Amino acid sequence: MAIQKPKGTADVLPEEARKWQHVEEILNMVLADYQFGEIRTPIFESYDLFSRGVGETSDIVSKEMYDFYDKGNRHMSLRPEGTAPVVRAFVENKLFGPEHNKPYKVYYKGPMFRYERPQGGRMRQFHQLGVEVFGSTNPATDVESMALAMALFEELGLKKLTLVINSLGDAESRLAYREALIAYLEPHFEELSSDSQTRLHKNPLRVLDSKDKKDKEIVENAPSILDYLSNDSKEHFETVKEMLTALDIPFVIDSNMVRGLDYYTHTIFEVMSDAPGFGAITTICAGGRYDGLVEEIGGPATPGFGFALGLERLMMTLEAEEIDIPDTHEVDVYVIGLGESTNLEALKIVQAIRGAGLSAERDYMNRKIKGQFKTASKLKAKVVITLGDVELEKQVANFKVMKTGKESSVSLAEIYKDFEKLFNLKIADMTAFNDFFNKED
Repeated sequence: MAIQKPKGTADVLPEEARKWQHVEEILNMVLADYQFGEIRTPIFESYDLFSRGVGETSDIVSKEMYDFYDKGNRHMSLRPEGTAPVVRAFVENKLFGPEHNKPYKVYYKGPMFRYERPQGGRMRQFHQLGVEVFGSTNPATDVESMALAMALFEELGLKKLTLVINSLGDAESRLAYREALIAYLEPHFEELSSDSQTRLHKNPLRVLDSKDKKDKEIVENAPSILDYLSNDSKEHFETVKEMLTALDIPFVIDSNMVRGLDYYTHTIFEVMSDAPGFGAITTICAGGRYDGLVEEIGGPATPGFGFALGLERLMMTLEAEEIDIPDTHEVDVYVIGLGESTNLEALKIVQAIRGAGLSAERDYMNRKIKGQFKTASKLKAKVVITLGDVELEKQVANFKVMKTGKESSVSLAEIYKDFEKLFNLKIADMTAFNDFFNKED
């Protein structure tokens, strides 16, 4: 029996990978406009990083992490999310030092791992792109980060999006709200799911994030955290709303939104898609402020703000909105060799073309000319160069511009001397020639 890929993983084949590459290039371009630099962290980290950073009571740590003991008996985990590793790198590499610009802005991109039930857009190995901003308590940082998230999607052509925001306040706000929430939930203790019963006194805000149907009904009438914000938290959130309005970025407020990670403070947000292809409103991006996380992981008190988006879910969103992703894997030249005697020369021509900075492919299967031209058409080659025994003897090749159908004979010496110049001249000449006769008609 053949070995198959693990459950909850996917093979991204070349045709699909080219779409990913195109999308990632656009994302990288927008991130560069916002002056974010890429950071790359290990795929596995200490288990304690996530238990301390993400929170012991979160589903990620308590249920979903892939953790193991290595040969040195160290407790390790495959990373389930990207923020805690980036914060660890920020602390370990002393990126908080005065020699580094503030705010310090980075993005990451790569695979994450969570052991959960695989379903549409939710895999056990999935890929995230995330951004983190360190060092600023300014509400403008919150707003600029949310504007960046929206800009990433808009640059890709997505339109059916809603920005949803909330505030979790500071430590003082959360303490006051925690007591009010426990007081509200305790009379419903027996009706709560077993997970929510466990969390009620450990971390009651996590009950608001429960996926259990009965829990959702109970928390519908729970007190709003917005009624318990301290003056500072209230002012911060009001400024965020004012700034979003000033930038003409529409938003809605959901006071029951808490996110699934324990480190968030003040502003949190989600970007939702209601593209008809999904059938239901789906979160495609989420994040918020985490002013205590750097300190929790051993660094100096440093405010932070960040978000992450799932690349698999992003690809699904593009498909749901029927956005066409162009195939940029084009072939400039296809070389046809007819007969065994042309094998070496065809190889030399292909390498000369690639050396000139153009893309090229050739036949390696010694097929007939019809089959080779069929492949050239399938690859959408701009030019086909044909070489047979007669051409080889004369040291020439047939040069055909596929768009116009015009053909000419070129010497092999010309091909090897400066193919880029030859290619551009032939394309321009034959297109102009064709345009001229079309006008005459």
